[in-house]
Amino acid sequence: MNLELADEAREFGAQTLRALGAAGGDELVRAAETEPAERSALVDPVLSRLGAWELAPRRDPVELEAAAALCRSAGYWATPYPVAERLARPDGADAVFVVAGPQPAAAIGGLTLRIMAIDPDGRRGAVTALPARGTARETAFVTPIAVRPMDADGIDDLALAVALPCWTLLGMLDRALALAGDHVLVREQFGRRLAEFQSVQFQLTDAEVERKGVEMLARYALWSIQTGQPDAVADALALRLAALEAAEIVFRVAHQVHGALGFCDESPLSWLSRHSLPLRRLPLGITGTEDLLTRRVGTRGLAGPFSDPQGA
Repeated sequence: MNLELADEAREFGAQTLRALGAAGGDELVRAAETEPAERSALVDPVLSRLGAWELAPRRDPVELEAAAALCRSAGYWATPYPVAERLARPDGADAVFVVAGPQPAAAIGGLTLRIMAIDPDGRRGAVTALPARGTARETAFVTPIAVRPMDADGIDDLALAVALPCWTLLGMLDRALALAGDHVLVREQFGRRLAEFQSVQFQLTDAEVERKGVEMLARYALWSIQTGQPDAVADALALRLAALEAAEIVFRVAHQVHGALGFCDESPLSWLSRHSLPLRRLPLGITGTEDLLTRRVGTRGLAGPFSDPQGA
């Protein structure tokens, strides 16, 4: 397994980061909250010009890596659009969301895409959005959905549909730590910069270790999908579990070093943190994801990036 993405993929991610920043960066999510129906108009043209929707992550390993890099860049700006879900789409749909539980929901408020749902058992269905239970600011675009059953042929779609949103969340962790690092370098307390306090250094180091671990598992999950490993779905679930656990730590540390400012609209961290919640809570949170992974792998465990199988 190559720990680094292909050069083409990394360049595509960098171009996406710059393009989204030039299109508004942090202002994109603020504008989308004000006018949820404009989400597509704000983001889709930017990514279309880059050729994002021409990527074939299911068929080409390098394009899968490019899709992952694109998702990470979208997460960095808390891009108010289902980038990962569009890139993971199967034939016959514009986007796919993983759902679970008796009251499924998805962050599809204001969208007019043909959306497919897939559950952990591979059952697929067509999605209809139901009335939202609050404003976009209160819900982060999450709405209840109705799922009309279609077939049970989606198990091969599941790994990609789980893994790519984790790359989006990884991009959010990148940004949260970048914001925290910038803040402690300029903010002073008791006549010293926050960055000079050993307790702050320890907190940021712990958060960075968590983020780096997610980055490693994200790359491993991609390799598992690329090479058609039989445990690709389990590897994607393990990635999601690690990403959720890391997000708890990273956002807690980022908010702690920001103090009250981190919850104010003046701070990008406030918007980033709020719009990370759909990714962290849907379709399942930490406990639900852990239970699902445990039931899937049983007592045999996971191979993981440091085990013996060839290529790992």
